[in-house]
Amino acid sequence: MARGKGKTVPIKLLSSAGTGFFYTTRKNVSNTQHKMAFVKYDPIVQRRVLFKEHKIK
Repeated sequence: MARGKGKTVPIKLLSSAGTGFFYTTRKNVSNTQHKMAFVKYDPIVQRRVLFKEHKIK
């Protein structure tokens, strides 16, 4: 059987500290329509900062 197109899309979580560091993950667009934001560790500034969702180019 052929598999259908998935509902998840890859996204980039970009650091708000301005270092350019990012994490990549996937999100289900049908369940989560707003932009995601997480507090995660940025190793360049060595502290936890806010990471906001951006498109992967």
